[in-house]
Amino acid sequence: MGSKHTNELTYDAQQCSPGSSSQAFSVVNVLCFLVFWLCIINAWAVVLSACFQARALTAQTAETDAIRFLVGTQSLKFDNQIHIIDFDDENNMINKSVLLHDAGEIWHISGSPADKAVLTTCYSKSEFCVCVSCRPASESRVLTCAAVWRMPPEWESGNHESPDDSSNNPQTLELLCHLDNTAHGSVACVLWEPMGDGKRLISLAENHVLLWDLQESSTKAKVSTATLEGKGQLKFTTGKWSPHHNSTQLATANDTAIRGWDLRSMSQIYCIENAHGQLVRDLDFNPNKQYYLASCGDDCKVKFWDVRHINEPVKCLEEHSHWVWSVRYNHSHDQLLLTGSSDSRVILSNMVSISSEPFGHLVDDDDLSDNEESQQEDKGKEPLQDSIIATYEEHEDSVYAVEWSVADPWLFASLSYDGRLVINRVPRALKYRILL
Repeated sequence: MGSKHTNELTYDAQQCSPGSSSQAFSVVNVLCFLVFWLCIINAWAVVLSACFQARALTAQTAETDAIRFLVGTQSLKFDNQIHIIDFDDENNMINKSVLLHDAGEIWHISGSPADKAVLTTCYSKSEFCVCVSCRPASESRVLTCAAVWRMPPEWESGNHESPDDSSNNPQTLELLCHLDNTAHGSVACVLWEPMGDGKRLISLAENHVLLWDLQESSTKAKVSTATLEGKGQLKFTTGKWSPHHNSTQLATANDTAIRGWDLRSMSQIYCIENAHGQLVRDLDFNPNKQYYLASCGDDCKVKFWDVRHINEPVKCLEEHSHWVWSVRYNHSHDQLLLTGSSDSRVILSNMVSISSEPFGHLVDDDDLSDNEESQQEDKGKEPLQDSIIATYEEHEDSVYAVEWSVADPWLFASLSYDGRLVINRVPRALKYRILL
């Protein structure tokens, strides 16, 4: 089994209240200074106090130079916020900046692949229901809505005010367009077209797939729809837009089933019934193998599928002891897989046998002696063995999200419900083994 990994940088990406940020930041300065020396002396770890709950995390997809993550908060007492987390790789320090998101509690967040200033959120919104069936008629209901937002202009150039000022006087996001329709119900998530121009998105609302085409002004959107039909109250829980097949395919999860969709005809192309024993929580496509899909769910399992042969999974992991909320392939090295669970653990797995390089990297024959060549040939006959690289147990609450950095393929973040964000690295020994 994997070892507990201690080389992490932890950061509780929250602020206690609007009036406490200045005092808190003076503490942050001291602690961030200590981080540098702790990194040298021991395992460079630091934890700051948490006050806001959070479950929405994403890497800033269009930012390929800086290591940056976005966190959306869930607070009932204060206005919710987008926390922009920058990691200084050279000095091993974290900086936090804050933008207001007063629309409601954030359940899902995603960054545009083309414009680093643009993002989407899914958020809770209360509205009065006047349906005849409601008693009383003025009873309110909570919907999860979605919208496209833009950061203030000064944030686009990176010349925004210091983190201390932004926490004390946070600016508000600019609303570009709504991505919800009350007729379709609550939105589970919003997906950007992979490697697209930032104009096409998909929202999953109840049992509807909504394909949005943002116009040039980004204030209006055209939409085409597909509907999941069947017995009972069908509802999507999550989805993933495939980066393969010219971005014409989508995978969705509802209850225990996984379905594939052709976006050109908005029709279903495959269905994996009972993919998990309980609710499917998350999906992710292998970035290098076009038919391979990973899934996780409330049965504590992570499964790997070849969507051409859906009768049974290619592989199954059972390392978590509670619901698995999040699964992510590494963008560059698809043998590396992250999972986060309600057991408060993050697990980094090496699924090399079903990766795009199951036999590993072979050394140049010119660099091998005769004896080494024979050993290399013997090793190359069978795929390398899968393994658990490390188990991270720095969280104290359910881990709802894990994400790889876009700028650094060896760095990843995890977020637990108490608002704690943990930034970690792939162990150096494994990194060099993959590269060399």
